[in-house]
Amino acid sequence: MSRDCDRAGPTGRGASRSGFPSLEQHFDSRSLHTLRSAVAAHAAAAGLGRQRVYDVTAAAHELAANSVRHGPGHGRLVLWIDEAFLYCQVSDPGTDARASSQRPADPASWQANPGHGLWLIGQLADELTIDRSPAGVTALVAFAIAPAPRR
Repeated sequence: MSRDCDRAGPTGRGASRSGFPSLEQHFDSRSLHTLRSAVAAHAAAAGLGRQRVYDVTAAAHELAANSVRHGPGHGRLVLWIDEAFLYCQVSDPGTDARASSQRPADPASWQANPGHGLWLIGQLADELTIDRSPAGVTALVAFAIAPAPRR
């Protein structure tokens, strides 16, 4: 399910499809809806089918929501593609576990049983890697891009 987290990213390393803009967006609880819209638009522009766009959007939202709910309340999403995969990286600076447990829950948050988000992402994505360090938490998911049909 997971491979090494050192992927070619939007910083210019590695192969990137010409003309496909990478997405870099900071988020918090007030901007998750705009984050979902941007991810969906970029996934569709990458040529993913309708269901795969939904998968990417759901995974990106779940990772970002985890940063908001269980982390510091904000983070950064970066989306890019290479010749074979669309990558979505969500990172946050981490937080003291005691501080996050003392933060009141957002009453407008989705009513759901917690604990299934990462499992769901593992089912949707082709790869999932999570790196925890003193600098924070970084999650990387990859979605295979079907090769373009030959003409």
